[in-house]
Amino acid sequence: MLLVAFGQKKMFKKIIPALLHLFLYVGFIVVNFEVIEFILDGLMGSHRIIAKWLGSAGMLPLYTISLNLFEFFTVAVLSASIIFLIRRNILKVNRFGGMEMKGWPKLDANLILIFEITLMFAIVTMNATDQILQLRGAAHYPETGRIFFSDVLLVPLYNNLSIPVLIGIERVAWWFHIIGIFGFALYITYSKHLHVVLAFPNTWFSNLEPMGKLPNMPEVTKEVQMMLGIAAQDQPETVSEDIPRLGAKDIRDLSWKNLLDAYTCTECGRCTAVCPANITGKKLSPRKVMMDTRDRVEELGAAIIKNGKDYDDGRSLLDDYISREELFACTTCNACVEACPVLIDQVSIIIQLRRYLNMEESGAPAELNMMYSNIETSFSPWKFAPSDRFNWAKELMAESDSN
Repeated sequence: MLLVAFGQKKMFKKIIPALLHLFLYVGFIVVNFEVIEFILDGLMGSHRIIAKWLGSAGMLPLYTISLNLFEFFTVAVLSASIIFLIRRNILKVNRFGGMEMKGWPKLDANLILIFEITLMFAIVTMNATDQILQLRGAAHYPETGRIFFSDVLLVPLYNNLSIPVLIGIERVAWWFHIIGIFGFALYITYSKHLHVVLAFPNTWFSNLEPMGKLPNMPEVTKEVQMMLGIAAQDQPETVSEDIPRLGAKDIRDLSWKNLLDAYTCTECGRCTAVCPANITGKKLSPRKVMMDTRDRVEELGAAIIKNGKDYDDGRSLLDDYISREELFACTTCNACVEACPVLIDQVSIIIQLRRYLNMEESGAPAELNMMYSNIETSFSPWKFAPSDRFNWAKELMAESDSN
């Protein structure tokens, strides 16, 4: 978790977006330290209370250095957000496209970036007007020392304004930022940016088995062992005798980790960008699988809250959200899992839905059903008798004997 979630190790496969995202990530943490002073000022009816405390203790240079560090990351976040906005809407990077990214997902991504830009601009505006008011000796504006970026970029724009106008701008910027911070904290719970919180537990609980190792179904393993006369000593005692469903048809059949994966998805598209099925024109998009799962949770969750936990709306994740064509396009190569920056397991959901189709509905494509039948009757994917399995070697053996 320290490497992947905190260190963003997997982001650095693409160095430019990784550095820009690092500015956003570190800036988000660092700038919020300045918000502590905002909150203290709001609660105590003061202005730059920490500056007054440190100034009275002869430690004002420490405050000035801190403010410049905060403002550096403020400008870094501002710049990164503008670049990300350009990449999404002007350069139109391929992985930000796709049928699942139309409508709200696209708007959500742009709203977040615009939100961040305006919040950061409010900070530098507040600092710039604050510095001018300090120099003019306005009441309640203690000395902070020079704040480089706001001094260079914005002070010249506001320098000719009157003190009442400057105070008004400074106060509006302060209120906009503090309200914006709390508003953003609420907004992310409805947004793809919920990964800001969920990326850490999702990485902590991620599957540490080798990629491509598919988990067996305990119920099926138990039945096979019974058929072969093998004692099921390694099976967990918690295996239920009543098997409600093999595989998964809807979200109730998925694990809590599958649903956590869905809510952790930030819709970055790295999974879809490396998916061989998607690259070759198939309908499958691993990102869409995660977004569909989350949308289905929202839909059924709202219905359950209204009608009770046993409510059935007649819809399901399979067919109503994710088509069979998408599921059977997956090669289970796990390229999507390997590409995900926060270790989301898209393949797990696909496999469980396919297991339901195969084992409950016999709904696999005809070619696969034929292969299953051949394996059951002839013990190989090809339809010929087991006794003929080594016929291909007879000529080689005869040639070897003649030599």
